[in-house]
Order: sequence, then structure tokens, then C-alpha cells
Amino acid sequence: MPTSQAANLPPPGILHVVATPIGNLGDLSARALETLKTVSAICAEDTRHTRQLLSHFGLERPLLALHQHNEDAQAAQLVARLLGGESLALVSDAGTPLVSDPGFRLVRAARAAGVRVSPVPGACAAIAALSVAGVPSDRFVFEGFLPAKGSARRERLSRLAGEPRTLIFYESAHRIEESLEDLAAAFGGDRVAVVGRELTKLFETVLDGSLDELKARVAADPNQRKGEFVVIVEGAGDDADASIAEGRRLYAKLSEHLKPSQAARLAAELSGAPRKALYNSDES
Repeated sequence: MPTSQAANLPPPGILHVVATPIGNLGDLSARALETLKTVSAICAEDTRHTRQLLSHFGLERPLLALHQHNEDAQAAQLVARLLGGESLALVSDAGTPLVSDPGFRLVRAARAAGVRVSPVPGACAAIAALSVAGVPSDRFVFEGFLPAKGSARRERLSRLAGEPRTLIFYESAHRIEESLEDLAAAFGGDRVAVVGRELTKLFETVLDGSLDELKARVAADPNQRKGEFVVIVEGAGDDADASIAEGRRLYAKLSEHLKPSQAARLAAELSGAPRKALYNSDES
């Protein structure tokens, strides 16, 4: 019986999803280093950045640019290489790929083609910040970067005000003040939060307190407005707290079109929150 063409093909390679350091290069694991040494090529968000990382460890591997602008076009070619028997690594500029970074389209295409996708875990800024925040961490929501435009950012936050789970955000240096301002307005200035800045790097700081306190501390210290940020906000709490938060969100929206007393009455009916918690009025 003649050997089929399929039987002559090499077994598919492996797509390794490799976490890289978020700052301290000592956080690159031994397994990650060995994987990067052995793959045929490395798919990188920014090849210049990844080349510096490889150079630090004395590695030379072919680099392929894979970012949000070319991922759809590149995925088919990369899957063909994997099916041809090559193993590839996928890295982002820092941390775990796909966490607020490109890569999911390639992973999805590889899995759909029957290629094994294997994680090489390591650093992740969101989890690193959560681990030192001292807020409830059994249930949390990762929201990534908030919208750059203020109106869109405030709309997103208004929908999250009643979320009972801990919330995790990424933020940039030039928007950290505005975002803390909007967080305090949407969630209440007394909501507990943590700001992690430049995690694992030389100037790492972790600030905690209420959103109002953090807003003031960041505004007062120019150094606290430099670098990369993870903002963690405690959830709305139990059902009563969550209903009040949702009621306040509805009240803020309704009061744009209705009298305050009418807005409070309707927001209370929709959310189940006490009307007096939304609008302090003697009007019945």
C-alpha cells in the first residue's frame, strides 16, 4: 500500500506563548529562556524591543513583527509554518502576551488548525499589582486600558460603578490624573484603591488609600505621574452597596434630563437603592 502524502509530512510544530519581564530582567524564567533559544523564530510586538531583550541574554533568533496592524495578515503564514513543523514563540513587549496585547488571532488560528499552543507563564503587571494590593483578590475583573477620550472613559466607568468584584485597569502616564479623577467621580471618592507604578523597576511605588487620597497624592508629586500604571479599585461590595452604586449611576444619567427629585425616584425604583442615598431631599 503506497504511503500517503499526509504520512510524509512532519508533525506540526508548537506555538509557545512566552511571558517576558515587565521590568526586572531577572524575572525571565529558565524555561522561557530555553524556549526562546530553541524555536525557529520569535513573533514579537516590537522587534526592536525584543531584540534588546535577546541581546541581554546573548541570544540571536529570527524575529517576526506581529502587532495589531498586521496580525490578521500574518496569522495564516505563521500557521503554515507551524503546520510545516516549525515551532514558534509569541512574545509581547512586556509581560504575558494577549493580556491587553496582540496575539489572540494567531492563537485562535493555530488552535483551529490543530496546532498545539503551549503557555510559558511568567510576569503579568495586572497579577503582580493585585498580589501586593491588599484588596479582595478571590474575584476580579481586568478592564485593560480605559478609553482615551474623556466622554467614552466616563461612560465606561459609569457602567462599572456597581461591579462587586475588584477592578484592574492599566493606565499611561499622560492620563493617570484624568483617570483617577473620573474613577472618583464614578465610584465615589471614598472607594478604596491602589496605584502600582513602574512595577519591578527601579522606581517602583505602590500607593493605597481612597480614590480621593490617591488623586491628591498623584497630583502633588510629579514623580507619581511618570511611568506605567496599574490601578486597582475595590469592588462595590455586597448587594446593598452595589445597588447604591448602580442607583447613583442611574441618577447621574437621569438627572441630565429630569428634575433631581424625579431622577432620584426613578433611579431608586430601577436599582432598588434607597432614594435618600441618591438624593437628599425633603420632597416626597
